[in-house]
Amino acid sequence: MVEVRNLTKRYGSHFAVDDISFTVDEGEILGFLGPNGAGKTTTMNIMTGYIAATSGDVTIKGIDITAEPEKAKKHIGYLPENPPLYGDMRVDEYLSFAADLKKIHGRDRKEMIANIKEGVKITDVSRRLIKNLSKGYKQRVGLAQAMMGFPDLIIMDEPTVGLDPKQIIEMRDVIKKLAKNHTVTLSSHIMQEVSAVCDRVMIINKGKIVASDTTERLSSSLTSGRQVSVRVRGDVNKILRALKDYPVIKGTKQEGSREPGTIDFVLTADDDVDIREAVFSCMSKNGFPILQMKPMDMTLEEIFLQVTSGEGGVAK
Repeated sequence: MVEVRNLTKRYGSHFAVDDISFTVDEGEILGFLGPNGAGKTTTMNIMTGYIAATSGDVTIKGIDITAEPEKAKKHIGYLPENPPLYGDMRVDEYLSFAADLKKIHGRDRKEMIANIKEGVKITDVSRRLIKNLSKGYKQRVGLAQAMMGFPDLIIMDEPTVGLDPKQIIEMRDVIKKLAKNHTVTLSSHIMQEVSAVCDRVMIINKGKIVASDTTERLSSSLTSGRQVSVRVRGDVNKILRALKDYPVIKGTKQEGSREPGTIDFVLTADDDVDIREAVFSCMSKNGFPILQMKPMDMTLEEIFLQVTSGEGGVAK
């Protein structure tokens, strides 16, 4: 659906986007993450044709956004962080105006607008002035504008910013439904939303892609046995003394007892160190049966902090 090749955007000596390449598959929900100023919005603006790249190419369904902008943009719907709404228009007037801008005419136009309003759940505010709507409804009206013409690709920049928890959940449900008929890319600072909604996560830092995969695979590749949860049978004090003989084990956290005569631990080593062999050796040597041992999955927030702090290297 989308192919980005060697994309660069430079402002003087500063690289907002620094030679990145990626693809977005049809029907996929791709989440952009990154610190402020990392290059997320710049990348999305280039993908929509809103700004030009210094170098590199973006194609939408095989159409170059620079060489054939009008043709490419017919396949794109865009919801910026601050939707371009006209407060003195009623919702129906605004959506009709958006349809005019996208050159949508004919007898199917009325049915399209009705279907889009139903899809984003704004039918009940059709006759209200946009300026009198809540932030959540304004975001939905902006999304309805982006969906006009049923484009193949919908790009959303911070679609849940400023929404309350109930509105965030409602917007999450709308985004999930979009993926049934559209390809979606979105940026967000809310890790839980990206984790819950997106099929794949791409983390950008200082204009470069530092991680790109599913949350589960990123967690697996970055953890790699560095932190494990262990259930051991034996006296807790004796186990703690035995663990001290293994310097590879840097952190020991007791998690309580979930079975009689056992204790659960979370054991941590330095980055890039797999401590499972050390744990097995320690317990075997001292006669403490291991009843359970499994790697600890990292949360998306932990992944984000690791790959953007320069501690975790590049994961792709």
